[in-house]
Amino acid sequence: MELGRPDVEIEVRWVETDEEAVRLGFVGSPTFRWQGRDLLPPGPGEPAGLACRVYRRRDGRVSPLPDPDDLREAVASALAQ
Repeated sequence: MELGRPDVEIEVRWVETDEEAVRLGFVGSPTFRWQGRDLLPPGPGEPAGLACRVYRRRDGRVSPLPDPDDLREAVASALAQ
C-alpha cells in the first residue's frame, strides 16, 4: 500500500438492499470506512440507501470518486489514531 501499511487489510463489502443500507448508515457507493467510521463523511441530510455517491474534488469538479489526495489524507489520519 502506498501509505506503507501492508498490515492493514482492505475488505470490500457489498450492500445489496435498501434495508441493509439504512441499517449500516450507507449513503452510497463507493464509501470508504475505517473501524465503522466514514472516512469522507457525507454532507448533512444525505439519506442512507443504495445510490451512487457523489464527491467534490479539490478542483471543484463533481466525481463518482473522491479526490485521491482527500482519501489518502483521510486514511493516513485514521491509521495514525
